Amino acid sequence: MLNKPEYTLFKNTRYALNGLIEITQNEKSFRLQILLFVTGMVLAWSLPISFIHSAVLAVALFIPLIAEVINSSIERTVDLVTVEHHELAKRAKDAGATLVFLSLAMLAFIWALTLYDAFCL
Repeated sequence: MLNKPEYTLFKNTRYALNGLIEITQNEKSFRLQILLFVTGMVLAWSLPISFIHSAVLAVALFIPLIAEVINSSIERTVDLVTVEHHELAKRAKDAGATLVFLSLAMLAFIWALTLYDAFCL
């Protein structure tokens, strides 16, 4: 690849932080996921449950954030390639949206099972 930058730990970290700042500034859906993440973290660590249960709830909150980043990457790549409506572009974007939906479903399932285990067993 002609424009491949030289990678080091510090440069990679800077690229990642730049990406985090950019997606936070330009993607409303990512900001909503951040709100879910922060609210969920406060709730996970405030509940009267064991450390392990809280940790499972907290770690699960990263799943939708990761899915949203992947979805945004897909959408940006499709938008870079074409501005015209194309069926394959729509399918790619729909697949990204499905990824986010499934990640939220998985989050709900993990929280339901964990809270059931913490309070009902």
